[in-house]
Amino acid sequence: MNLTVKGSAQRYGQHPGSLIHVGPQRVEAIRIRFIDYDRKDLEERDVETVDECFPLRGRPTVSWINVDGLHDVALISRLAKEFGLHPLLVEDVVNPNQRAKVDDFGEQLYVVVKMLRWNEEARRVEGDQFSVVLGDGFVLTFQECYGDVLEPVRERIRKKVGRIRKLGSDYLAYALLDAVVDGYFVVLERVGEQIEALEDRIMTIRGGQGDLLERIHALRRDVTYLRKLLGPVRELAAELERGGNSRITEEVMPYLRDLSDHAIRVDEHVASYRELVSGLQDVHLVLMSNKMNEIMKVLTIFAAIFIPLTFIAGIYGMNFDYMPETKLAWGYPAALGAMVLTAAGLLFFFRRKGWI
Repeated sequence: MNLTVKGSAQRYGQHPGSLIHVGPQRVEAIRIRFIDYDRKDLEERDVETVDECFPLRGRPTVSWINVDGLHDVALISRLAKEFGLHPLLVEDVVNPNQRAKVDDFGEQLYVVVKMLRWNEEARRVEGDQFSVVLGDGFVLTFQECYGDVLEPVRERIRKKVGRIRKLGSDYLAYALLDAVVDGYFVVLERVGEQIEALEDRIMTIRGGQGDLLERIHALRRDVTYLRKLLGPVRELAAELERGGNSRITEEVMPYLRDLSDHAIRVDEHVASYRELVSGLQDVHLVLMSNKMNEIMKVLTIFAAIFIPLTFIAGIYGMNFDYMPETKLAWGYPAALGAMVLTAAGLLFFFRRKGWI
């Protein structure tokens, strides 16, 4: 998770459309896979070189080419040249710091979002940039690393489930974006579970809970990260829903309205989680303050009891020769009795006042 912009200085002074990979190299080698299909036939395989994808350009089928890894700028440039991608579009593909958005370049429609996953070991949200290029009969997707939430879409293509093998490339682009947005709900569910677990720990707070504030702060960073990334997704989905894009057919518009509805729900969940996490921090601080007040109250009661006892002990601990009580045979038990009566009287007084 990264809330800051790093690496953007590499682009300083470059002309628009210059290809410079910004950000860390997430994979050792770029991996390319394509799925080419129509109503009857399906071809799916990994390829060694990008040149093996070029024959797909002229086929009367729907071609989905997925590229894992963004650091090989020369490879992505060759693929973009073959499919006639706009230079500004390609520039955004290799820059993983993009805000979720949709750009209509006429011949191609470019959509970029963040693909999120939950890291169970680190108990935090992680995200990678996911770019979708919709063209005439093809969809190009670019990811930062291996692994995604798109396997259900691949299974629907393989098994001819739903409309995906009957409609065009615009429906495929919708299906991919819908899978990414549905993946947000999985991540939000895990974040919600973390919030509930912290609520339970806070409400039963005892000693040895020093990591609570650290966990709340980490969860707050996750929610802030989600708000930063997912807020623009709602705007993106609304823009797609409004239509007017050259590559989206009327047949796909109802599905884009459903996508917009999902994006709205995601944004609302993030907003509610943000309030819950802020409330958790406030409740934690209040409970810690109350706990400290209880401790101080007990210590104050002990101090209030021992102050008069110390006074009595101090009086009869003075080394004066002429203190008649020190010569009495019953002077010692009398002093102890006075102390016990004083302590008992103070405890009775505190109880009557409701202080203990």
